[in-house]
This record gives sequence, C-alpha cells and structure tokens, in this order.
Amino acid sequence: MNFQLSDEQKMIQQLARDFAQEQLAPASAELDQKAEFPSRHLKKMAELGFMGMMIPQEWGGSGLDTLSYVVALEEIAAGCASTAVTMSVNNSLFCGPVHKFGTEHQKKKYLFPFARGEKLGAYCLSEPGTGSDAANQQTTAVLKGDHYILNGTKNFITNGPHADAMVVFAMTDKAKRHKGISAFIVDKNFIGFSIGKVEKKLGIRASSTCSIVLQNCEVPRENLLGREGEGFTIAMSTLDGGRIGIATQALGISRAALEAALRYSREREAFGKVISDFQAIQWMLADSATRIDASRLLIYRAAWLQDQGQSCTLEAAQAKLYASETSNFVTNKAVQIHGGYGYCSDYPVERYLRDARITEIYEGTSEIQRLVIARNLLKT
Repeated sequence: MNFQLSDEQKMIQQLARDFAQEQLAPASAELDQKAEFPSRHLKKMAELGFMGMMIPQEWGGSGLDTLSYVVALEEIAAGCASTAVTMSVNNSLFCGPVHKFGTEHQKKKYLFPFARGEKLGAYCLSEPGTGSDAANQQTTAVLKGDHYILNGTKNFITNGPHADAMVVFAMTDKAKRHKGISAFIVDKNFIGFSIGKVEKKLGIRASSTCSIVLQNCEVPRENLLGREGEGFTIAMSTLDGGRIGIATQALGISRAALEAALRYSREREAFGKVISDFQAIQWMLADSATRIDASRLLIYRAAWLQDQGQSCTLEAAQAKLYASETSNFVTNKAVQIHGGYGYCSDYPVERYLRDARITEIYEGTSEIQRLVIARNLLKT
C-alpha cells in the first residue's frame, strides 16, 4: 500500500495551501463576522480549477482524481470552512450527479459553466419535515405536456441564495415511495422558483443557506436527470461523494485548530514555563494529532475506492462519522488549551469550534452514518 501522494497531487496540495493561507485565512474572521459570502475567493478558486476538479476537461473540469480533490479541499477548509463547503457542494453534489447521470444536452448547459466555476450549483434533498428521512419526500412533480410542475419546499440548501441551478428531488409517483422519487435540474430563472428564508447560523456563517420554494415551478421535461423513479438512487450515490467532501472539511477544521493550539501552547506561560511542557496539554495535543491522522487515512481510503470505481458507501460513512466527531473533539480541546482566550473571538479556535459542529449534522447526521455502517456490516 502506497501512502505517498504523487508529484501532481503534492503540487495541487501546495497550490491550495498557498491560496488558503495567503488569501482565505486572513479574511476568514471578517467573512464569519459579517456572514459574507466569499464570492471574490470563489472566482479565484475557479481560476485555479478547484470548482470542478473531478469533471473531465472536455466538460470544463480539471480532470483530476478524488484524492487530488481531497488534498485541495483539506487546505481550503483549513483556511476557511465556509468556502470549503461551498466548493464541496459545487464539486460533488451538483457537478457530480450531472456528469454521472446527465444527458449530452444537460452537460453542455449545466455542467460546463459550473465545472469552470462560472456558475454555482446546489443540491436540494432535505425538506422541513424530512431531514434524515430522505425517502419521505413531500415535494411533487407532475408531468403536464412538455414540462414537469414541481410543488414543495426544500430546506437547508447550501449555496441556495447564490446558486444558478440545483439538483432537486421530487415525487413523481407517491405510491412507489422511494422508488417514485425523480431528480431534476432546476434553474433559478424557472417560473415558480423562489428563495425562501435565509438562515442565520452558529457556524460556517460565510456559507449561504436557505430554503427553496417551488410553487407550480415549470421544469422542462428535458431537465429530468436520469429516468423517472431513479431519483433515490441518484441521491444516495451522490451522497457517498458528498460525505467524503464533508469529512475532508471536518479534517481541515481539525488541522487548523490543532495548529493554533500548538502555536498557543508554545507561547503561553503558566507557573514559570510554557504550557506545552505540561503533560495535560501534551496529552490533548497527542490525542488530537492521532485522531486527525486516522481521519485522513479513512478519507483517503474512501477517495481511493471512488477513484477505482468501487462502492465506497461504507467507507465514506466511516470517514464522515469519524472525521466529524474528531473535528468536534479537536476544536473543543483547542479551546480548552487556550483557556479563557479560546472563548473569545480574538482567537480563531472559537470559530473552529462553531464551524465543526455542523459536520456531524449535514450530509447525514452521525446517527445516520452509524445506521449506514451497521447495515453494510450486517449485509456481509
């Protein structure tokens, strides 16, 4: 087993690290405080090829593997977690399914400009009453002539207020339950589409999140993604890649928090010595570093399996579960090491703690990940 990145992957990692540390990290506190969407940074990331990394060059992407995407996303997340999730959603939750399931026409219209970062995508699965119960969709789609008429509300849509188009899931046949769900590419300019409530959040405040309202929304028949009734399969397949992305976001947050804790522990003095000399501090640092390395290896394994065209549902769930819980552990310890200062916004660890919390919730809660893992184990 080779644990070394290729020269190309190292170059991509360094490119992302330089951008994140020179441009994202210095701006991240202000973006958080103002809840300001990082539009100018996304433009630069598009120029660097980070918005459609796994999409072939012929469709506007960078033509890279999942592991290259992961090493870049970790660096972006270490600089700004909000920007990282915006990048992740466009890459894995929008461009991913459009590339995998889209027609030639759909790819020309909805993949090329999105993979290039000229436009931004989103993913609409969750609803106000059906968060973790994704199969219980209440949004409906009825075919009338050459259009589907969509009615319903989607909730907690990352990138929603700024997205140009999104993959939306709706019931085309309620009698078939999850087998009656279909997927659609919905343009923000379609009749009947509107932005609902924009959420005010605890963390990742520079990432925009809202509800989407579909009121007799007219979606051309040609915007059906895949076939009727294939929506649940598309959703679950897409979430495997999405969970690798959120696991990586959590990893980047963890690493930034550990680096901040290491710096502070070497500078802060108590009882006549720097606090890094105390065993209590050393153990917190050691536990954090070990969990971060374990998270990274789980993520790399899931990414490698995806690159091999193999199923990674189990491995993606394990990576997402462990990396997100690690992120909450590490950021909590980083605040503890900083003491009272860790609770103040003058230091970044309080933001890391707030940002980490969501990673155990979206793209499937930790409880859902445990169900996915257990069901896969029991199948064998």
